[in-house]
Order: sequence, then C-alpha cells, then structure tokens
Amino acid sequence: MARMHSRKKGKSGSKHPPRMSPPPWVEYKKEEVEALVVKLGKEGVSSSLIGLILRDQYGIPDVKLITGKKITEILEDNDMKPKYPEDLLNLIRKAVRIRKHLEENKKDYHSKRGLELTESKIKRLVKYYRRTKKLPEDWRYDPEKAALIVR
Repeated sequence: MARMHSRKKGKSGSKHPPRMSPPPWVEYKKEEVEALVVKLGKEGVSSSLIGLILRDQYGIPDVKLITGKKITEILEDNDMKPKYPEDLLNLIRKAVRIRKHLEENKKDYHSKRGLELTESKIKRLVKYYRRTKKLPEDWRYDPEKAALIVR
C-alpha cells in the first residue's frame, strides 16, 4: 500500500498480537475498568489519552479485552460522547496551528502545502463521517469557524 501524500511505499500499521482474553496478570474487573474510563472521561480526557493512562498508570493493556467494549463505546453508554470525533478534531487543531503560522510567515510555501494536505484529509474524513451519520449531513469544514470548534 502506498502512502497518501508521498511517493513512498511505507509499511502497514502496527498489529496487536492475537489475544482473545485478558492477560492473567491483569487484576482489574470489568466494572472497575469501566468506572476508571468514566472517571477519566468526566475529567475531559480524550479517549486515546484514557487508553494511554490506563496502560501506563494502571497496567491495563487493552480495555476491549477486559470489558468487551471500546473506550468510546463505554463513554457513549454513559452519555459522555464527544460532539466531534477525536481524529477530526486533531486534524482541525493542526490546520488552525498551520493557519496561525502562515499569518506570520506568508512566504512559507512548505507550510502552505502542508495546510492543503491537512485540509484535504479533513474533507475526506468529514465525507466519511457524514456517510456514517456521525456528523450531520449539512456539516461543512470552514477554516474561520474551525478555530472556534477547537477551543
């Protein structure tokens, strides 16, 4: 598979080892893990950071093996679903940072190209999320409103 914005082939993503049950050294029960996810979600931590915190501080390698649900599903069940998907928000944050940089550095053509590539990724993701009904059909990416969304 080729990379999206370069002429290189690249490698595929990382793979978890095939495992159907939690490792025997994990001491947490399903209810305890769900309570930790909900607690961290109430603090405003994103789902990817919740996974990192559970891995590094609590020794929980994979939430789905213990609970049978993904972190985002647990948050949705407890009515803590974020308004926008996390990957889309990260791309919008990146585009806002690049636009701010370009206001000060108008001749930075490499960053202009980076902004074009980032915004094309945003538009592609928005198209996917509209198709899967995670965003409303009339939602559009607007660079001026993007800074307000990120805050």
